[in-house]
Amino acid sequence: MRKRLAIIGLALIWAVPGAFSQRGSRDQEATVRSVQGAVTDADGNQVEGAVVHLKNTKTLQIRSYITKNDGTYSFHGLSTNVDYELRAEHQGASSDVKTLSVFDSRRNAVINLKLNRK
Repeated sequence: MRKRLAIIGLALIWAVPGAFSQRGSRDQEATVRSVQGAVTDADGNQVEGAVVHLKNTKTLQIRSYITKNDGTYSFHGLSTNVDYELRAEHQGASSDVKTLSVFDSRRNAVINLKLNRK
């Protein structure tokens, strides 16, 4: 009987931290999101090497990303409790500012940016 209780006790000790760590990762997933998209020029062509700026409107911190050869960008680990502003630049041309709002409930938002003519 003692042996069974010891085995059950060890099983509970092993299982409980795992259950809490899974709940913690789900809680974190609920407060984290990402944004991705593509940068195109005024004619609709994808722009490689454009710089996409992501501005946290709460802290004013700016992160930048240089688009890949297919014109895509992505930012991960963003708070769901903050508005973000996105803008792209390339060779003197820039896009309008787009906002990723706290009211946007998407975990993986897609925001495409179009460069205006110089």
